[in-house]
Amino acid sequence: MAPVRAELRQLSRFGFLTLPNYSMIACSNALEACRMANYVAEAELYGWHILALDGVPAQASNGLTLEPTVALGETEELDVLFVCGGVNIRHAVSPALKVFLRRLERTGVALGALCTGSFILAEAGLLAGYRCAVHWENLSAIQEEFPDVDFVEDLFSIDRDRFTCTGGVAPLDMMLTLIEARLGPELADRVSDQFIVERVREGSDRQRPPLASRIAAAGPALSRAAEAMAQSIAAPLPLAEIARTAGISPRQLERLFKAHLGREPSAYYLSLRLDRARELLRQSSLSVTEIGVACGFQSMSHFSAAYGRRFGHSPRGERAPATRVAAIQN
Repeated sequence: MAPVRAELRQLSRFGFLTLPNYSMIACSNALEACRMANYVAEAELYGWHILALDGVPAQASNGLTLEPTVALGETEELDVLFVCGGVNIRHAVSPALKVFLRRLERTGVALGALCTGSFILAEAGLLAGYRCAVHWENLSAIQEEFPDVDFVEDLFSIDRDRFTCTGGVAPLDMMLTLIEARLGPELADRVSDQFIVERVREGSDRQRPPLASRIAAAGPALSRAAEAMAQSIAAPLPLAEIARTAGISPRQLERLFKAHLGREPSAYYLSLRLDRARELLRQSSLSVTEIGVACGFQSMSHFSAAYGRRFGHSPRGERAPATRVAAIQN
């Protein structure tokens, strides 16, 4: 693991602010790293509290809750408060929460975020000028909304007094980095061994969704072609130009996509644009027309038809509560 700043060695008291529909796996991975450090050291090196706005345990996205839970402001002094997000994070924003976080920051408490908790910090104006790691699925929408934040595709980011992390198991990697900074590599390795972690990933490690891994494994030509598509969502390139960028012929481009991804390049490109549109519909306040244009659709009727064929409902239907509930239940 890479060395981190000396002041991180003082961090030992953590608060985990659980918001409605938070990610249980992200919160648990961070918390369990602290518990295991205490276990292997046979000492109470870390303390933590599960927090909720009103002290009532918040229900995670899997329907479970964590207890004991205490209300904000009713804990002992903290070194870091982690905002634990998950699905429907916009519904968790409130003026009272933003005021509390700003007040906490003024007292010198460092602020962190797990999964989509970064959205709350950004909404409160507490990430301006900071690097921030966010899950790849949320990256496009949040970049559009908060241009003053340096969003990165890293697993986690430690930037001065801001600790931001993607979801899933990545919080374990971030906490192991903090444990190493305070207690040394030997103890951090013992914690890793207990969790049977083969390699502790660096914060700068890139997120690699399964499809991206398949593309990378297929070789540089397909990677260059897919990257060119991803970088030209708003103004789609002709396939002949993409082939030139990849250094192959259009026919070779077609064979590569069929062999490794099972579809035509044009179908992959359209799928990429529609997936981006879905992210923006779910996670941004842009209008349907603005989203269509941002995803390379000059005709709204074409956008609506293509979206309907892919997802079974119109772009406007994506924002309808009944549609979202049905999608979760299915």
